[in-house]
Amino acid sequence: MAGKVLIVDDVATNRIVLKVKLSGARYETVQAGTGAQALRLVAQECPDLVLLDVQLPDMSGIEVCRRLKADPATAHLPVIVVTAFPSPETRLEALRCGADDFILKPFEELTLLARLRSLMRMRETDEELRLRENTCHELGFAEPAAPPVAPPARIGLVAPDRETCVAWKNAMLRFLPNDFLRVLDYQTALSAAAEDPPPDAYVIAADLARPGEGLRLMSELRSRAGSRHAVICIGVREAARETSAVALDLGASDLTPVRLADPAFAEEAALRLTAHIARKRRHDRQRERVADGLRLALVDPLTGLYNRRYAMPHVARLAERSRLSGRNFAVMVLDLDRFKMVNDTYGHGAGDAVLVEVARRLSANLRQVDLVARVGGEEFLVAMPECTLEGARIVAERLCRVMEERPFELPDGTTIALTVSIGLALGGGPAATTTIDQVIHQADHALMGSKAEGRNQVKIYQLGAA
Repeated sequence: MAGKVLIVDDVATNRIVLKVKLSGARYETVQAGTGAQALRLVAQECPDLVLLDVQLPDMSGIEVCRRLKADPATAHLPVIVVTAFPSPETRLEALRCGADDFILKPFEELTLLARLRSLMRMRETDEELRLRENTCHELGFAEPAAPPVAPPARIGLVAPDRETCVAWKNAMLRFLPNDFLRVLDYQTALSAAAEDPPPDAYVIAADLARPGEGLRLMSELRSRAGSRHAVICIGVREAARETSAVALDLGASDLTPVRLADPAFAEEAALRLTAHIARKRRHDRQRERVADGLRLALVDPLTGLYNRRYAMPHVARLAERSRLSGRNFAVMVLDLDRFKMVNDTYGHGAGDAVLVEVARRLSANLRQVDLVARVGGEEFLVAMPECTLEGARIVAERLCRVMEERPFELPDGTTIALTVSIGLALGGGPAATTTIDQVIHQADHALMGSKAEGRNQVKIYQLGAA
């Protein structure tokens, strides 16, 4: 499934219509007809996102959102507030109380699903960074303190022409008086990404000198180290539904009406930017903590991968999250075939070069949320959250191919062919009874089967095989 969505609406017909739309996109749905029921189901079902109607019989949807955002356990849960009777005041109130988005009925399916995909990606990033941060905490690393006063945000504005950009800036400064807003064009926006520090956020019109040029600029910014994690808000015309969906799928953090010179739209954009910038800064601190606090103790100095000391608590956390969500995770144990021959024939320097290249190929062929660690001399561990057995098998077979298809180059220019054997096991799920140690043991047992049956293959652990 793509994720679990809680639908909160007092009209059963509306809930059914939404369920059909979301089920067609492979989302699991849970339904609530009142605010109290919604709060109870959030605690019981642990949804990934909430679609929350404003008008409920017992309390307003905005009050439900406020309570969810005030609770540390649900503060990061994405909430989309929906209504058939919009007003500027309602939109702004929803955003002020922490709603991640505000959309109108009747739902336009293309944009709705794009917004869900975007927020699900944000949720996944939140969960992954929090998971890594919790692992650090368990290992005894102190959390760096947040600055007592947040520094002014650096926000770049890119409009079709300078006059429009200046009008945006003047309107938004009423609501972001302490932040630094800059008027940019296409090229200066790219140059700003290389500055130290780069902008925290960009607001970019979807159409600049040419239609869709703002989306191309966003893609360029997402590809550069300095702006990869920047907040990017795309300004779109209200009727541009396809452009809105494409922008979100290409990596836009959010959308805003392009008429930002209007005070109501400028305030809405300011609220959205403030929330996203706060989230970005939290993510930046979490990334810095992992990068700085764990580098020496938990990273293999040769390959740059995590080592066993980091991997085991991380996989334990992953398993706990799997138990709560009811979704499986996969564990692979990988071992280079006949690696001793490399050291014996070409020397340990050559063996080190091979291990570095193996680590690079593994990292390049796994998702960002997957863990890859070096846990032995030539042995690696991969943990894949929220993964089916078939999906993990496909990935494992791809890893075998990327090792076999291209020879490894040694420091003296010699090339050698090497392969890898992989053992795969599935853990977690709603009825999980196996421990983390047992799942890893199962993957290790499958690896021995892969070696025994000729190497260079994937062996899946089967119950009763031990």
